[in-house]
Amino acid sequence: MNLEELRNDLSSVDRQLIELIARRHGIVSAIGNCKRATGRATRDYEREKDVLDLARSQAKALNIDPKLAEEVVTALIRSSLASQERDRVAAEGKGDGRHVLIIGGAGKMGGWFVDFFNSQGFATTIADIDVEPGLGRFKEWRQAGIDYDVIVVATPLAVSGKILAELAEQRPAGLIFDIGSLKSPLKSGLQALLNAGCMVASLHPMFGPGTDLLSGRHLIFVDVGCDEATTKAKELFSATMVEVLDMGLDDHDRLIAYVLGLSHALNIAFFTALAESGEAAPKLAKLSSTTFDAQLLVSAVVARDNPRMYFEIQHLNKFGLDPLDALCESMRRIRDLVAAGDQDGFVDLMLKGREYLATRR
Repeated sequence: MNLEELRNDLSSVDRQLIELIARRHGIVSAIGNCKRATGRATRDYEREKDVLDLARSQAKALNIDPKLAEEVVTALIRSSLASQERDRVAAEGKGDGRHVLIIGGAGKMGGWFVDFFNSQGFATTIADIDVEPGLGRFKEWRQAGIDYDVIVVATPLAVSGKILAELAEQRPAGLIFDIGSLKSPLKSGLQALLNAGCMVASLHPMFGPGTDLLSGRHLIFVDVGCDEATTKAKELFSATMVEVLDMGLDDHDRLIAYVLGLSHALNIAFFTALAESGEAAPKLAKLSSTTFDAQLLVSAVVARDNPRMYFEIQHLNKFGLDPLDALCESMRRIRDLVAAGDQDGFVDLMLKGREYLATRR
């Protein structure tokens, strides 16, 4: 066979693969229906292990790299779970025509919540300066009114605090919650809503707007003093596989200073050091290693994101300087150990880090 004929054969096989994936998705949908009808959970870890073990075994028998087979099947499992989760959210949705207002609904996370509420059968209204006015679309949230079953505040932190305070003056009857990554700047607005007798909760999604599967993701519910509102907010996610965490206001911001503030700062420091490395910068851009490439991938995600939002996360958190000080101290210790030629001290530092990271498994 010549090259063209071989390529045609390959295209034929690729088409068959896509057809098989489509067939698999049809079976997955039927399985999801059976699970819902019998009250079974969407995710079955034992079954996933069996599927992966079978894929690896078949790959070995066919002289195919088992790792490749595992990666392909893992992607298929993830896609299947996402499909089943979406179907379950739609089937068990809490909307039933109820109305929700997403303030900041044209933003990235605001858009995620618009899609989420739409999938549950809510009548969704968006208020955002970046939308064209029309049916269910307002540039100014005050024009949209407050007569909603749910109001979500998904705006930048500094703006969210003001909106929460103003909502407290108007006293909406429905559930109100923010999705801010910090709670310190929102504390007075949340307290004002609570004092006004409003049903207020506070959420922090620990996932990005590109998330299509909530299994393995965390959603933090921050206690602001209204248990009924928190319960109602949790009910909205009961059909998903998201992992729920409960926290107090101060605990949340103190931990987030490390989870977000420290990790952001580390990546900013990494790409800043590269960008300002002088004549080495263009050469470094062409080099590659396993660790360097992995760090570059994470840093590139940070660099592409909204710098003003990242500054807010650092600056508006009253606990924000502690992890930055810890990072500076850690770098100083590493530098001192290297400069002094202290191999034992350097090894001890790495071993302690290894022990700590092992506790996360």
